[in-house]
Amino acid sequence: MEIDKTRKISDLTVEEFQSLFNINPNQEYEYGLKGLAKILSCSRSKASQVKSSGILDDAISQNGGHIMIDKKLALELYHQHSSKRKKK
Repeated sequence: MEIDKTRKISDLTVEEFQSLFNINPNQEYEYGLKGLAKILSCSRSKASQVKSSGILDDAISQNGGHIMIDKKLALELYHQHSSKRKKK
């Protein structure tokens, strides 16, 4: 979407304003342990434990210290694991 550079910010629509900052409300990824904690609604230490357990390995991509988490897949895997634990 191309925005007229002479246009006032106050005249932009929400969508146009978001496009200026590459804000995507439907973002499918979170980043880092803070992002994982946000997805799981838990503390960063609990998020670190879950990540280390291997439950979410298919949803997490890591390159060095950079972690990228697929939100939808992470929640699916976490709920599958939780339901298996309850059945035992």
